[in-house]
Amino acid sequence: MSDLEKVKQLRKSTGAGFKDCNAALKESNGDLDKAVEILRVKGIAKASKKMSRNATEGVVAISGNEKKMSLIEVNCETDFVAKNDDFIEFVKELSELNNSHESSLDELQKAKMKNSKTVEDNLVALIAKIGEKITIGRLKTFHDDNSQNFVYQHSVIKDNVSKLVVMVSLKTNENSDKLKLFGKQLSMHIAASNPIAMNSSEIDKALVDKEISLITEELKSLGKPEEIVKKISLGKINKFKEENSLMTQDWVMEPKKKVKDVIKSLEIDLNIKDFIRIKIGE
Repeated sequence: MSDLEKVKQLRKSTGAGFKDCNAALKESNGDLDKAVEILRVKGIAKASKKMSRNATEGVVAISGNEKKMSLIEVNCETDFVAKNDDFIEFVKELSELNNSHESSLDELQKAKMKNSKTVEDNLVALIAKIGEKITIGRLKTFHDDNSQNFVYQHSVIKDNVSKLVVMVSLKTNENSDKLKLFGKQLSMHIAASNPIAMNSSEIDKALVDKEISLITEELKSLGKPEEIVKKISLGKINKFKEENSLMTQDWVMEPKKKVKDVIKSLEIDLNIKDFIRIKIGE
């Protein structure tokens, strides 16, 4: 059996990657059984097999300050593990590293943790120890010296780790109490209202087309004439855009006002530069 065939067989039996299998075979002098043992001892085989399972639980962690702030989602299989001390400590350290590397996943995976091992290696070891699939999910950094970042956490597990996080960047030179209150309230609004875009024109066309299709099918199934279908569809899709665009959403603290009206009433020179909302399970 050639070296390449041995690597292929080892990958098939353990689920480990090419690089790890090749290294294990070299260490075992080509002995497949010993190579399997080496991978298992290192936790690589166990970890790799678990990566085919679903990881829909987890946490979101936030790090940074008003000028540079990052969030990162780390997924696992069960809520029990999401509250595990080893898992939480790993996520907290990972969150700080993520802010340092400004949410570059490639850089983050190669970054060294406190034990001098890479994030990638520590992740494999944690999977082997805990016995569940663990993956790094969504991540984002807001970094602008001319902006201020605000954050809202919901269902907090510990410190900067929770089940839902909203991060907002406001472009402004203000630093008043009025601005800070608005930043906090806006973050809470986004958590509750879940906008999918800043303005209606920025909503993904594929999403709008799908919504139009669903609305049209529903109206046709009710036996509505073609002209009536077009008219009602237009109204419904405009309502969909309005309800899902941050600037035209009803302000949760005062539903008679739109978000854009609240901003105008502040009489502060500010723009919402960006926002992100991550909720575990969505």
